[in-house]
Amino acid sequence: MKGKIIFLTCFLLISYLVKAENKQVIKISTNDIDLIYKVGDNGRLYQSYLGKKLHHPSDLAYLPQEAEAYLTHGMEDYFEPAIHVVHNDGNPSLLLKYISHTENSISPEISETVITLQDDKYPVTVKLHYIAYTKENIIKTFTEISHQEKKPIELQKYASSMLHLNHSQYFLTEFSGDWANEVNMKEQPLEFGKKILDSKLGTRANMLCSPFFQLSLDQKAEENQGEILVGTLGWTGNFRFTFEIDNKNKLRIISGINPYASEYLLKPNEVFKTPDFYFTYSLSGKGQASRNFHDWARKYQVKDGGKDRMTLLNNWEATYFDFNEEKLVKLMDDAVKLGVDMFLLDDGWFANKYPRSSDHQGLGDWEETADKLPNGIGYLTETAKKKGIKFGIWIEPEMVNPKSELYEKHKDWVIHLPNREEYYFRNQLVLDLSNPKVQDYVFNVVDNLMTKYPDIAFFKWDCNSPITNIYSPYLKDKQSHLYIDYVRGLYNVLDRIKAKYPNLPMMLCSGGGGRSDYEALKYFTEFWISDNTDPIERLFIQWGYSQIFPAKVMCAHVTTWNKNTSIKFRTDVAMMCKLGFDIKLTDMSKNDESYCEQAVKNYNRLKPVILDGDMFRLVSPYGNNHTSTMYVDKAQQNAVVFAFDIHPRYAEKTLPVRLQGLDPDKMYRIKEINLMPGANSSLPNNEKLFSGEFLMNVGLDLFTKQQLNSRIVEITAED
Repeated sequence: MKGKIIFLTCFLLISYLVKAENKQVIKISTNDIDLIYKVGDNGRLYQSYLGKKLHHPSDLAYLPQEAEAYLTHGMEDYFEPAIHVVHNDGNPSLLLKYISHTENSISPEISETVITLQDDKYPVTVKLHYIAYTKENIIKTFTEISHQEKKPIELQKYASSMLHLNHSQYFLTEFSGDWANEVNMKEQPLEFGKKILDSKLGTRANMLCSPFFQLSLDQKAEENQGEILVGTLGWTGNFRFTFEIDNKNKLRIISGINPYASEYLLKPNEVFKTPDFYFTYSLSGKGQASRNFHDWARKYQVKDGGKDRMTLLNNWEATYFDFNEEKLVKLMDDAVKLGVDMFLLDDGWFANKYPRSSDHQGLGDWEETADKLPNGIGYLTETAKKKGIKFGIWIEPEMVNPKSELYEKHKDWVIHLPNREEYYFRNQLVLDLSNPKVQDYVFNVVDNLMTKYPDIAFFKWDCNSPITNIYSPYLKDKQSHLYIDYVRGLYNVLDRIKAKYPNLPMMLCSGGGGRSDYEALKYFTEFWISDNTDPIERLFIQWGYSQIFPAKVMCAHVTTWNKNTSIKFRTDVAMMCKLGFDIKLTDMSKNDESYCEQAVKNYNRLKPVILDGDMFRLVSPYGNNHTSTMYVDKAQQNAVVFAFDIHPRYAEKTLPVRLQGLDPDKMYRIKEINLMPGANSSLPNNEKLFSGEFLMNVGLDLFTKQQLNSRIVEITAED
């Protein structure tokens, strides 16, 4: 009863203040942050505030009006708009006024606010959606655009989100690179004008620039201090983030589909829904922002985010295209010996007229190559089952080699210019998923395999080419719809697969991290973060992706890349993510083999901590000769610390590493694990008992002066 009285009092107070100011206040809140809008005297919607949660309703009346929430083209604003439409009469302007808003509780921890805006001259409606995940401090926003004009209107820009900030300084971290060199973190100050992060690649859209960013406010944010906004777009295609500072040093952030070559004709009463933009606002640095995203992703966004992940052995680097049944069965024996859950058959198992003996041919012809696999995939699934392991398989269903039966029979299904010489990226072209017939074909690649071989337990879904020769035979006079309709066609296929095979795990692979977005991860349990498996490079790549993604969705395999590193170093690096192997046991010594077997056992025991725990990045590989990361379970009972000496200098001074995330009042036993057979730990005070307070304030001597050395330390609370 007392709670109801307090709630009623607050409600009446807010209502009184709103009436007193004659302005509507719309407050979108999580546990720690507020996004607040006001309706101005002119009827337009303005963003008044974004930052730390404001707890006193009486203060809201004094918030400044600030910037218009969803700025339009053609009116009095001089900077980049969120939306640009051209009406039937050729008028390119839009003026949006507040009509209404609704606030709904989706669950005790999720609320949705929908703000409806309309033009005052044309029948155009824009709905701004905000979904607040209270506990995780994540806000999801998207836009719905519709109209009732007599003919289609042209959408030239259509942002998912526009956010406004007013601070003294802004520091942007982008995540850029290339194949085998993904997510290099580069921070730069923003000054007057625009900085754009975007992609125009269509399919393998994230190959050069990833669809997420970090924005530090007032000063450069550190791992555990500073205000920072972190955002990412859920769209498996072209994206664009625009950061523009105006003449008053105010910043607007516009996020959404890249409008490049993508003008969209919107029919009357049709609703254009933009992709979701997700962001968090951390008051405690980058680490907390990452943990916000990790918790939210596992709970709400990633396919099977609360379930286990399978360890595996892949045949790719062991055989490449050169294999037969005998070789594959021998590798299955290796998988059993290692103790992993699954054997994964990679590229090269299909096509007969043009057998897949290299990446120059066969792609698109999804029947087993008779001389390689005379007994078919069924023999392999049955053999794996007898050996007590699962069987997975590689596909690349969106692509085609010109040297294939599919290309010969259905060139009209291929994205290509009708009157120019074809340009091939990795000897292949992209199928036109804007075409429903092609969508059926791509769905049937999975469906036919699953129908014929229901024991297939996993798919590795690859996508190695961006869209080249950009023309859709299906769309004809609507070519500017291709980039959008392709992605929507892909989602149609994935929706069908998920509906028919809801428990089928799949890896999202795209020549490495060419696809890494949270909309795709609704359909995939994990993604392949890079083709570069050099463990030193992986320390940087995994550090970069961990800013946004939890370890549970990041695949890391032990391979023979960089033989200057030991099998222990390579395996320890891979154990920070979802562990797999891509190696032959015959490449290992008996000692190395025994080590890997024990490492798999340790990993299986520690999976709940690594994959579902809180991650704390302790020492960055950037600018250091060492790096360290730890994971702590939610109960603060168990933790695991990974420490790596990369290339320490001869006389370098090493300092203790202060741990994080523990209970200061609990006592913890530390123990180095994953030692080579016969080796003893050199960790100071190994197997001793420490308080969480000591470990977090004094720390452990984790680093050495040894080149390419690694340590894993298990930490267990004791009564």
